[in-house]
Amino acid sequence: MEKGKILVIDDEKLLRWSLQQNLSKEGFTVVTAERGMEGFDLYIEEQPDIVLLDVHLPDVSGITILENIKKENKDAIIIMVTAFGDIQTAVRTIKTGAYDFVEKPFNMDKIKILISKALETVSLRKEVSQFRSELSRKYGFGNIIGRSSEMLKIFDLTRKVAKSDATTILLQGESGTGKDLIAKVVHYESSRAERPFMDINCTALPESLIESELFGHEKGAFTDAKQMKKGLFELSEGGTVFLDEIADIKLSTQAKLLKVIENKTFKRIGGIKDISVDLRIIAATNKVLSEEVKKGNFREDLYYRLKVIPVVLPPLRERQGDILLLGAHFIEEFNREFKKHVKKLSPETETAFLEYPWPGNIRELKNVIERAMILENHEYILPEHLPLELLSFDTKALNLAGASISIPPGGIDIEQVEKELIRQALEVTKWNQTKAAKLLTLTRDALRYRMQKFALTEKP
Repeated sequence: MEKGKILVIDDEKLLRWSLQQNLSKEGFTVVTAERGMEGFDLYIEEQPDIVLLDVHLPDVSGITILENIKKENKDAIIIMVTAFGDIQTAVRTIKTGAYDFVEKPFNMDKIKILISKALETVSLRKEVSQFRSELSRKYGFGNIIGRSSEMLKIFDLTRKVAKSDATTILLQGESGTGKDLIAKVVHYESSRAERPFMDINCTALPESLIESELFGHEKGAFTDAKQMKKGLFELSEGGTVFLDEIADIKLSTQAKLLKVIENKTFKRIGGIKDISVDLRIIAATNKVLSEEVKKGNFREDLYYRLKVIPVVLPPLRERQGDILLLGAHFIEEFNREFKKHVKKLSPETETAFLEYPWPGNIRELKNVIERAMILENHEYILPEHLPLELLSFDTKALNLAGASISIPPGGIDIEQVEKELIRQALEVTKWNQTKAAKLLTLTRDALRYRMQKFALTEKP
């Protein structure tokens, strides 16, 4: 079985012959060249896994060939062959991008071990490259479902943001609207795609640990700090950090986060040295940050630093044209996952989907489809396959709520209407948020989002 292809570029005929004989016995395909430019042409033609390259060649310096190959393929694995004691040249080749170097005369077993380690690096790089390609395909703009005018505007904005040098982006919208997906798309469509993407849910980290997780700590910084630990910011160098539910970060951590954004530096807990980082920070929240600022829960300076490029994701009920598209997409996705052959939603189910307000947004729609396909084995998703709350939604009650509202000749502010309905629901239920949400067919989180939006957070 062929282990890989090796290109040997060396002007010593005996050395080329010896390497070809020994490495061929190990299962490698070996091609050789006597001169530098001949070797470079062979590299372009053969695309070997590893290059053994002599520093001193009759026509051109081996370092020049190293540089030329690196221009063609920055990930090329090149082992330099140097004269005995020529350490300065060896160091220079490493700085130029060589994988390693070996001195003449060399032991053949040493070369075999070095090639074996290099091949492990080749294999790992191929796996990483394949994984990154899959992520780029999965989180490309082509995989975001939406044809509504609202989403087309979002696509246009996020495409511009991804290609820009913007280092802070603020995603806002109700829970389940796809903020995490947009964050990943922005990362994988950007020049940072090959660098790390760190997805951090600020509510999932205990308050006592969040600073240590984000900024890292020095050995002995606190009782359990047995050794130095790099934080997620440091590990994300050159990439993107997605801070989901950023409104839940405590004020002291917000101050440190502001320093990272403004100065691109931070200190580990217990550290005295500033660590520089190049990051794009994408923050997301389902709360109205301007209201959190007024209440003293969020720093005003951090709020304005984050909202340089604000992206507001509309709730699903405001992009009705996408509901059936998303339903078809999730059916296709779960058909692959569950090895099923569901064709589509039945016409009656489509009607129910379009009439339902989807308080849980895209996440709720996906869960409804998944549940139906797990529990049922029918070629269509029928109304009886749907959860009770979706079927029991009363569109007549919704129509009745709007029946007493007439549009005056001068027009009407729809947000004022929404605010008034929320205020009435709260008054009727004596400010019981759970009951008020039920009256408006909203989730409690969706109601709280609107209460904050319209500054209806305190009982009069």
